[in-house]
Amino acid sequence: MTINLIADALVASLLVATIITCYILAKRIERLKADEAGMRQTVGALVTATDNAERAIAGLKNTLGDCDRTLEERLRTAERYAADLAAQVEAGQAVMERIGQIVSAAALVAKPVAEAQPPAP
Repeated sequence: MTINLIADALVASLLVATIITCYILAKRIERLKADEAGMRQTVGALVTATDNAERAIAGLKNTLGDCDRTLEERLRTAERYAADLAAQVEAGQAVMERIGQIVSAAALVAKPVAEAQPPAP
């Protein structure tokens, strides 16, 4: 009978140890489930942030394309203005050369006329 009593006590103590271990494991599982819910929220927020970032990147690409087209148009306009300005500068230089020739010719004509006139008394 003492062996039965010792065996029953041993089985009871093992049952208590099993119950305590099950309780500890149940608490750990609850914490893991709570962490899982937190992780799901974090993953959901990350997915939302990723979607927002993708939309922002698409918007930036559109804006960059618009800026590129605008810059290209302005560059073409500036090149046209530069060509027009170069043509006008060239025409101005031609006019200045002609004025220089006229002044030189007038100076040559004025010298003989001045030499031919007697000084005023």
